[in-house]
Formats: sequence, C-alpha cells, structure tokens
Amino acid sequence: MKRAPGRLRAVWGEFAESRLAVGGLAVCALLVLMALFAPMLAPQDPYDLAQVGFMDGSLPPMSRSMEGHLFVLGTDVQGRDMFSAMLFGLRTSLFVGVVSGVIAIVLGVLIGLLAAYAGGFVDALIMRVVDFMLSFPTILVALMLLAVLGQGVDKVILALVLVQWAHFARTIRSVALSERRMEYIEAARSLGLGRLRIVLGHLAPNCIPPIIVLGTIQIASAISAEATLSFLGLGLPITKPSLGLLIANGYNVMMAGLYWISVFPGMLLLVLIFAINIVGDQLREVLNPRNAR
Repeated sequence: MKRAPGRLRAVWGEFAESRLAVGGLAVCALLVLMALFAPMLAPQDPYDLAQVGFMDGSLPPMSRSMEGHLFVLGTDVQGRDMFSAMLFGLRTSLFVGVVSGVIAIVLGVLIGLLAAYAGGFVDALIMRVVDFMLSFPTILVALMLLAVLGQGVDKVILALVLVQWAHFARTIRSVALSERRMEYIEAARSLGLGRLRIVLGHLAPNCIPPIIVLGTIQIASAISAEATLSFLGLGLPITKPSLGLLIANGYNVMMAGLYWISVFPGMLLLVLIFAINIVGDQLREVLNPRNAR
C-alpha cells in the first residue's frame, strides 16, 4: 500500500522532465475545465433561438451586436457567438471521445485478456476477428456503420467503439502473453485461485501501463474521427454540434472571406489533439520499462 504513492511520484518526476508534456497536460486540463463549465463561461447559449440574433450573422471578430454585445471571435452565418459555440462544441467532442475511448478500452482489454489466457482455438479465433477489423480503414468502417445506424451521439459512440476495440485487444493480448509466464501467475495457480480471479486480480493490473498510453492516444484518435464524421455530415446532428460540424458550417463560406467560422474551431481542434498526443507520447516514454533510465 505504501509503494503506490512512491511509484506515482516517480512517474510524475519522469513525466515532468519534458516541459512540452507538462504544457500539453496543462492545456488538456484547461480545455476539459472549459468544456465542463461551458454553460457558465459562454456568454450566449448558441442553441437557444431566443438568444440568437439573425441580424448579427457573419460578424467578424471583436464586433458588437446591435444591442452592444461584444463577439470576441465573431459570429457565424446564423448569428451565433463563435466563442460560445466552440465551448459547447468542445464539450460534445470531448464527451464523445472520452466515452467511446473508455468503453473501447474495457471491451478491448477483456477480449485481449481472454485471448491471451485461454490460448488455443479461442486465441486464434479472436485474433482473426481482430485482424479482420484492423484490415479496414477506421473512417470507412465508421462511415458504413453511421450510414446504417443514422445520426446521433449514441450512434457515433457505438461506431467509434466498434472500430477501436481491436487496437486495445491486440495490444493487451501481446502484453498479457508475456505476463502469463511470470512467476506470480504460477503462484496464483498453485494456490488454487480461479481463472477469473487470476485474470482480473493479477494479470489485468500488470497490463495497466500500456492501457493508459494506448487509451490516451486512442481518445485523441476518437475525437479526430468524430470531427471527420461530423464534417462529412454523418456524425452528430445539427442540434448537437461538435467542433467538426462547426468547421463544416464555415467551410462553404470561407471563400467569401468568413474565415473565422471554420478557422477558429479548427485551431481549437488542432490544439486539443496535439496536446493529448504530446501527453500520450511522454507517458509512453515514462511507462515503457525498456526505456528505464
């Protein structure tokens, strides 16, 4: 029980050696807080038609409405405040990415552990299914699923889970295969512990480091995939716009000089994905035992 805090301090000490990673973590924390408190931070509810003035549409950044309200990042064609719309869009994108990533982690870890511990025909069957899933591009599979399922937050989450779980299953299987040969697994078997207890109580906890690293990267991938799907018009409905849908809304009017409608949400999406990837890359360096100093 006393070793866990010391281990966490050691991991944080190695993680903090990279100022870029610490900066990325700070950016991630800031964006998460902005998404959580979006209703309080946003000066306007972009989905409340009573607060949206159509006469204020397509205003450039730092413009004022007819009532004197300042639009720091301008407005879109419908007259919605871009800063408010980006906050709510960030909230939706993070929700979809995190929820789909967590569900895919749980599903992929359980299937990967089952394949590694069972072995034989079960392992071969699961790995062939994983190979089949990984043989198709992620966006292509997601597009096919959403074309059948339709639009909606739950539909997008389901599609992303179905295209992500295979990555976790393959990674965890490879780690669990090496851990299965360790002495603590043999000791647990000699004590007569059940298979479920061995897998969940002994094998799974020792596979946590690669799960954390891969989960961080896959969450960024899920956010990017959701933005792509929404940009193509097959992701979230217009009543639940994400960053991808905000970019799509301004794409058609960008050549007319209304650059801010697409550029600002695109910059926010780029910063979010870049920060998550920087954190995941540093976690991979810290939690990889082969890179131990």
